[in-house]
Amino acid sequence: MQNITVFSLVIFFFVLIILANSIRILREYERGVVFRLGRLGTNGVRGPGLILLIPLIDKLVKVSLRTVVMDVPPQDVITQDNVSVKVNAVIYFRVIQPEKAIVEVENFLVATSQLSQTTLRSVLGQSELDDLLSQRDKINHKLQQIIDSNTEPWGIKVSNVEVKQIDLPQEMQRAMAKQAEAERERRSKVIAAEGEFQASQRLADAAGILSSEPSALTLRYLQTLREIATEKNSTTIFPIPIDLLKPFLDHYKDKKE
Repeated sequence: MQNITVFSLVIFFFVLIILANSIRILREYERGVVFRLGRLGTNGVRGPGLILLIPLIDKLVKVSLRTVVMDVPPQDVITQDNVSVKVNAVIYFRVIQPEKAIVEVENFLVATSQLSQTTLRSVLGQSELDDLLSQRDKINHKLQQIIDSNTEPWGIKVSNVEVKQIDLPQEMQRAMAKQAEAERERRSKVIAAEGEFQASQRLADAAGILSSEPSALTLRYLQTLREIATEKNSTTIFPIPIDLLKPFLDHYKDKKE
């Protein structure tokens, strides 16, 4: 009787071990790639929920379907116009075909990271510094297309690539600061010259109107005197037309000759 009890306990524990190795529970964002005797069957991708496996025959590999945010380490890049910069980026991707991500590549995370680094150096090396600084969206889109086309056979979808930071050499930063300062000074001079030009045009128009209407010149003269008087000044300025002084100047000139 005691031998039967021991045998029953052994059978019970053996069944528990088999069940523990046969049952898997996958979360909503997980999928399981099942290999049966080393081969991937037609129903090789399972989940989420409860998964039943055949012990010693089936082997399960879990794959997460969540979006992975991966930092691309800083890369030393020489742009097309021979400027040395250090650039880092971030890449967003997710697994859409778990069976390819396991079968087609040994480690899809490492493979994607290495591909992103080489692509970053290649694309930025074909761009000039001004394009790298001003056309960031265009470069990001180009990086995303190239990386996504190369990771597609691995069952990976690259949704976005963003260049995070561009570190310039100190001498290049000083040169760009001088260029920006010179550009601001040029704009200020152009704006001042444009203002002088517009003011001269208005003055010419006003002079034409005053010359055609002598009474307007008198009214302007009286208005100027009124403005001077409001300042509580004891000095009053009377403008003298040049025509009044012309006879005296001519007489002095004739006498001198």
